[in-house]
Amino acid sequence: MAQKHKTHILKVKNHAPKKELQFEIDYQQSLTLKQRFEMMLKKSNQQKEMLLKNGHRKPFEVIKRK
Repeated sequence: MAQKHKTHILKVKNHAPKKELQFEIDYQQSLTLKQRFEMMLKKSNQQKEMLLKNGHRKPFEVIKRK
């Protein structure tokens, strides 16, 4: 059974970098370690797919030479 996640939304009238940072920190602290890693992997995969979609090749591979 999938867990439901609460939606966290910060509403500010003006640009408030300190409030935004504190909001993000509080949100990350509310997650478990497993949830944070899952989020990180999901975002990483999204970036990889976006790069490939826009014509960028896979990351270079290290080739061992003798």
